[in-house]
Parts: sequence; C-alpha cells; structure tokens
Amino acid sequence: MGNRQRGITEVESLEQFDALVAAGATSMAGWRLQDVDLRDRSEALGKLDADGSVLLGCDLESDAESDLRERGALIFPQVPDVPVNPYRAHLYTPAELYQGLETSYDATPDARAYAWSRGSRDLAHDLARALHDHAIDDALSETVADLRLVGVMGGHELERDTRAYLDAARLGRTLARAGLFVATGGGPGAMEAANLGAYLAPYDDAALDDAVEVLAAVPAFSPSVSAWARASFEVLRRWPAGGDSLGIPTWFYGHEPPNAFATRIAKYFKNAIREDILLHLCDTGIVFLPGRAGTVQEVFQDACENYYSTPDTVASMVLVGVDHWTRVLPAWPLLEALAAGRQMADRVHLVDSTEDVLPHLTSR
Repeated sequence: MGNRQRGITEVESLEQFDALVAAGATSMAGWRLQDVDLRDRSEALGKLDADGSVLLGCDLESDAESDLRERGALIFPQVPDVPVNPYRAHLYTPAELYQGLETSYDATPDARAYAWSRGSRDLAHDLARALHDHAIDDALSETVADLRLVGVMGGHELERDTRAYLDAARLGRTLARAGLFVATGGGPGAMEAANLGAYLAPYDDAALDDAVEVLAAVPAFSPSVSAWARASFEVLRRWPAGGDSLGIPTWFYGHEPPNAFATRIAKYFKNAIREDILLHLCDTGIVFLPGRAGTVQEVFQDACENYYSTPDTVASMVLVGVDHWTRVLPAWPLLEALAAGRQMADRVHLVDSTEDVLPHLTSR
C-alpha cells in the first residue's frame, strides 16, 4: 500500500496501485503516483475519480492520459532528452548505474548522466536536475527510516593495494557486524573500502582478504574506470548477496565513479544537497579516515551541525589517524578547541586505529 501522510497516498509501484484498486478504491484524490507504468491499467484508471490526483512521470496510454487530464488529474510528463528519470521512486543499484560496462564505462547510464550534467543547460534541464534530486531525497528518506546509520568519510584517492584500504574495509565490516548501517559518500578509495567491508560482513573473515586481493589488481580508477569497475563486479560475482550499505555520491564529482559495493545508491546532481543529507542522516556518528580537502570540509561541516545541536541530537565524531589529524592536516586541535564547553565535547574522539572506533559511537 502507498505511504499515507496528511491525506496523501504515495503510490510508487504497480503493485501498490493494484492493491489499492483491489481494496475497493473509487477515487484517486490525494494519490501521488510516481514513476509507475500504467499503460496496462487504462481500464482501471477510467473507473477511478481522477480529481485531486497527481501523476509524476508515469507511463500512460495517450487516450488514458487525455481522459485523466479532463477529469482533474495533474500530470507531470517526462522531460525529453534527459538520461535520468527525474521522477524515479527508488534509489539506484550498482547494476543499474553500470549497465553496459561490458562495452565500456562510457556506455553506462552513470557516465552518460555525468556527460549530460556537464553540457549546455536550459530551464528544462535545470528543472529535471532539481526534480531528480528531490525524488532521490524522498526515496532516501523512505529507505533509511528506522536504520542506525554510521557514516564513514575518507579520501577518494586511497588505492586498493594499500594497508589503509584493507583497514578501512575491516572497519566497514566491524560496523556492519555490530548492527550498524554503513553510509559513505559512495565513491572510490576509503568510501569504497567501507562499503566493501559492509558488503562482505556476512561472509567469513577470509573473504575480505581474498576480495581485496582481486581488487588490488586494479588499484585505482585512473587510468581506466572500466577496468576498475569490472574488478568490483568480479568480486560481486564471487561473493553474491552480501550485506546492505548506502552510498551517496554525486555527479558534481562525476570523474569519481560510484563504487559497486554500496547496495543502495542515492546519487545527486547537486553536491551541497548530497553532503548535507549524508552528514545529517548518520545519527549514530561519523568516522573520518585520513583524507584531504573534501574530508576536512566534511569534518567541520559536521562539527558545525553538532556545535549548534541540542544534547539529544549530537552525534559522535571519530577521527582516525593521530599523525594525520594533528600534524599532516591538524584539524584535531581546532575541532577540540571548538568543542570545549559545548554539548559535543564528549562526543569528539581521536584514535589511532580503526580497531578503536566502535566504542566511541553512540546513538542519539
């Protein structure tokens, strides 16, 4: 059945539509039908009072569409010449974004969306981007409800054949086995490693070491995203049906491909929206692995949110790597000074090993 809020019924699949009709619905007033293929339901639609309904990007027979409009339905059609569905009702999957990878990465929906986002812009295309990101935001909110999310941030340049990559993957595995839902920025490097660890959490410990060995044959996404991604899908083939985790990447950084180990992918066009959502959702805390400018930005964006939070909404911040955060990029002294005397003071931590992270994570 659709989600019902304030007289609104969200219908995001054909199964939901059929269930409402089978339950005896006679009116679509208050229905919000999103990304549903209704081409075989013209007869059923004709029997329903259409006044007060909204259809977003639904597939309809032309006669049924005209009839619905005449009877009071508000219909938002697909935007032409756009490589994404602006009204999609669900998050992406790795298989969906990487469809066509057997030919090359350039042939995939992910690559085509990035190329489109870098092209000429007009009002229709700007509207499509905004609608898409709103739809992803809505789908993400529904997906993560009641989950205990923990964020893992870190550098996208971390290569697969390094000890730091393996440590990040083991961290993701530890968090997932502790009953937490791992969320990352969805990209390569430390983000991929954390999603990989969460994916392989149901398997024995040896599986992770073996998977990293497979991936290490293609340590980075440069010079070939195709080869890098194919190694990921080889791991998915050898170890199918792994654990769930979340990736929230962006086409703003489209040169950084999404990793294939986040089973649920909320990909946005606008990076600012994506970063704010990622930091806000992780109410169990966020782990910051060594990174550069982007990770530093995320540290202080999260710190600002915690600084002004009430005691019951402050989430833990755990920085991993004493040398990195006190000498290489000395963010820790500033963070510690910022936290002094605030509600967040006992929720910021600096540890030297990923093995020391879990005890410092607390639920809001």
